[in-house]
This record gives sequence, C-alpha cells and structure tokens, in this order.
Amino acid sequence: MEPLRDDDPRTIGVYTLVCRLGAGGMGQVYLGESPAGQLVAVKVIKPSVLDEDSRARFLLEVDSLKTVYGPFIASFVAADAHAERPWLAVEFVHGPDLHAHVGEHGPLPLVEAASLGALLAEGLGTVHEAGLLHRDLKPQNILLAPAGPKVIDFGLAVLAERRSTLTATGVVVGSVLCMPPEQTQGEHHLAPAADVYALGAVLLYAVTGHYPYTGTSWQAIARRIEDPTVPPDLSGVPAQLEPLLSWMLALDVADRPTLPQVTEQLVQVLACQGLTAAQAKRRLAALTPEAALLETLLPPEPTEIPESRHGYTPTVVDVAAREDDEAPPQSGDVSPVSDGAPDADAPSDEPSGEAAPAASEKSGVSGAARPGVRLSAPLRIAEELRVAYASDARF
Repeated sequence: MEPLRDDDPRTIGVYTLVCRLGAGGMGQVYLGESPAGQLVAVKVIKPSVLDEDSRARFLLEVDSLKTVYGPFIASFVAADAHAERPWLAVEFVHGPDLHAHVGEHGPLPLVEAASLGALLAEGLGTVHEAGLLHRDLKPQNILLAPAGPKVIDFGLAVLAERRSTLTATGVVVGSVLCMPPEQTQGEHHLAPAADVYALGAVLLYAVTGHYPYTGTSWQAIARRIEDPTVPPDLSGVPAQLEPLLSWMLALDVADRPTLPQVTEQLVQVLACQGLTAAQAKRRLAALTPEAALLETLLPPEPTEIPESRHGYTPTVVDVAAREDDEAPPQSGDVSPVSDGAPDADAPSDEPSGEAAPAASEKSGVSGAARPGVRLSAPLRIAEELRVAYASDARF
C-alpha cells in the first residue's frame, strides 16, 4: 500500500479512495471505501491504454467476474465499464500475494505448499465449471488471506468455447513465466490443461522461489518452454511433490492431470505427513495472519469521549447508610471517615514503621466490617451472618 498521489482521483463511483494497492498492465488498483464503510479493491483503466481493445478486455473481465464464484475467487462487487475511466470493484482481500510472500519469507514449507495447491485446484475448478479459463495464473495473482488463498485478476479470462479472441493470431498475451507451451505459441483455443500447467508453475515457485524456465527475454523463455529437449527446472522441489509437478508441467496437453487429480495427489501428500486437509489449511492461514490496515492511510477513530458522555463506574450504594451519614452521629456510633486525604493534624491509626493493611482487609474481604465505616441495619445484620458462617465453614 502507498498513499494517493496528487494526480490520483479521490472518488470512483460511490467509493472514496483511501490508498494505492498496486498497478497492472492495464490499470491502477486502489483501496476504496463504500458509503457504509465496506472496503473494496477498485481497478481503474489507465488513460494511456484506454482504446477499443483495452475497453473490450475490460468488459470481458467484468463479464467473467460476474460468472465465476467460489470461496477462493475474489468476488465481483460493482463496475462501470462504460465510464470515461472504466472501473471495477471487487472484494478486498487483506493479505500479500504469493510472489511478495516468497520474496520476503522464502519458499513455503511442504505442508503449506501442498495445502495451497489443493485449495487453488478447487478454486480453479469453479472457474472451469463456469466455462472459463483464467489464462494468466501466476504468483502475483494469488493472494494469501487468513481464510485461504484467493485468485484474482481475470483480465485475460476467456470463455472456453469462445471462437473469437481479442488479439491477433500469434500474439502472446499474459505472463510467460507460468505459461504453457501451447499458449506461448499463440494458440487461443486453450483447454483447462493450460491452467493446470500454470498451477504447476505456481507451486514450483511456491516451494523453490524459481520458475520452470528462465531467460534473458520473454522470447527466450518461450523458446525454452516449447523445446521438448529442455525439461523444466525442478531443482529444490521436495521429493513428495516432484512427481506431481513433473506431471502438471508436461509438454503435451494430454499428458497433464485434471484438477481433481491434482487435489487428490496433494491431499495424499498431506496424509503422509499425518495431517488432514483442514489441519494443513490452518497451518497455511497461520503464515499470513490478518494485519491491521496502515493507520496513516485510514481516517483516525475518535479517542476522546465527548463532554456530554461522562464515564460510568458501577458501584453498590447503600441508601440507608448514605441517609444515616447525613444525620448527626448518635452515641456509640463510629465517626465516618473522610472521603479525601486524611487530616494532617489527626493522629495516625497505624504504628510508625508498620505496613498498611492489605487491600483485601481494607475492602472487607478479611471477614470483618471495615473500620470507620457505618453500616445500615440491614448491612450490619448481613455482615454478622457472613462472619458467623465464615467462622464455622470448613473451607
């Protein structure tokens, strides 16, 4: 997060913008607050890329988010794709993305990585059931939230059965580091196996901090991805995950597992570690505990109580005793004790050098009425009964 800049808008639609959350290839993302105080992530298309193609892509993203659902998908809230600066508001997920987390804390342990992969496989399954492909799954598009991972940024999602696309044949769109070979070759009629490959690349990054292929340019990386003689770099992968990742990163689409098979294999890995999927999910969530938003970026909450709202301290008031205090003292009564500081001229009741009575004795817990305090008749009777009971009690 970072503060708003001078050239940033202060409101988008009904949302008051609080700060910047990040930026993508097509737009800037802000933290917005609804009139009722609900936080959302607001994505606004950059003016520099606002043309017919980018507006069409944005319309596609809005349509995609209205279609997908599930606990691992950042849900759609509102949008205006026809505004002068088109915007989209989605559920605000409070947590770092996987790329940032690995960069700061290092690769995930085996259990947490297996849990992440199983949950993401289920989340992608809901996307595929809606007839969609994500097409740009990468660590930056996976947020680690206390309730579980969330998949975001469906800007490249395309209906699986769609026959036309928004780019010319042979043009590669997306992040090449996690891209399957059929996509780097410019193929637009992709199958769900494309997302399976990308998920394998994400899991590889999660447990090692590196991708299947690297290079000096995206073209060089693409050539290595497409080359059947160059296997993916699985160095550093735990032995328990190596067979599955090799399967998911297969060159041929037909050789890759389905998402249910991925989930099954990862749950089996967890079982071999003596954990259920639910237990592993809790361990994954513990990596990214929910943190408070930066106080400097949110409106401060009032700290002072208005003068009209006085503090209230509950107390027991003995009305009879108070009324007795207002009457002149009778013979045999103990003089009342002042509420304030002791009189400087009055002699001390305590011998010099001796410690003061314990607080429990002053409060009457010791079993005798407090000296210097006049009790009303009902309270005196109650105190006598309490003392008599305490003297006979065996505890």
